[in-house]
Amino acid sequence: MTDTPQLSEEHFEIIRRDALEPATRTSHAPRILLLYGSLRDRSFSRLMTEEAARVLERLGAETRSFNPSGLPLPDDGDASHPKVQELRDLVTWSEGMVWCSPERHGAMTGIMKAQIDWIPLSIGAVRPTQGKTLAVMQVCGGSQSFNAVNQLRILGRWMRCLTIPNQSSVPKAFQQWGDDDRMKPSPFYDRMVDVMEELVKFTLLTRDVAPYLVDRFSERKETGESLIARVNRTAT
Repeated sequence: MTDTPQLSEEHFEIIRRDALEPATRTSHAPRILLLYGSLRDRSFSRLMTEEAARVLERLGAETRSFNPSGLPLPDDGDASHPKVQELRDLVTWSEGMVWCSPERHGAMTGIMKAQIDWIPLSIGAVRPTQGKTLAVMQVCGGSQSFNAVNQLRILGRWMRCLTIPNQSSVPKAFQQWGDDDRMKPSPFYDRMVDVMEELVKFTLLTRDVAPYLVDRFSERKETGESLIARVNRTAT
């Protein structure tokens, strides 16, 4: 059952276990970027990420949040826009991310999607999201739903993130926060803690080997063939 004539042997590699076990581990705190999907004065997706950031910092992570206010719509501005640059710089800085969106009309918000759309699959030779861990959460105005987190998972896969298994969806968000804008103790708060705990674990586990985890046979082959074609064009 090892007859594989379709394979390009030049680019096929046996899995190297040593590449999955780095000799040294990065020692700095895991760098986590949090994005939220609402600009309301009392945005529950923002309040959710603030609670998540507090937990992440208790877990030893360094956190930064992006305020999407002033971010232009995709294609309605230039990549040189200060808010676009700020977002892209934060994504480059991060080793993991948290995406939290309200559910609006059965889907993530346009504000959430616009932020993700401004993150390119590649900047020069660098793929800013590839290999980074990702946790997804949503807040609901009514009964519990998973439409937004399901869509965020699709986007995370498209952006080549390592999206963790756990997730959080908070129903009737207006009931889960007090007048002090702090989330009340509840199973929904506990689930958020579970998600952040898992995110930090996966980030610590994968960040030093992320380039190898996302190294692909098809891309090694394509790169090699492109190089040969370029050399041949130069020779002729």
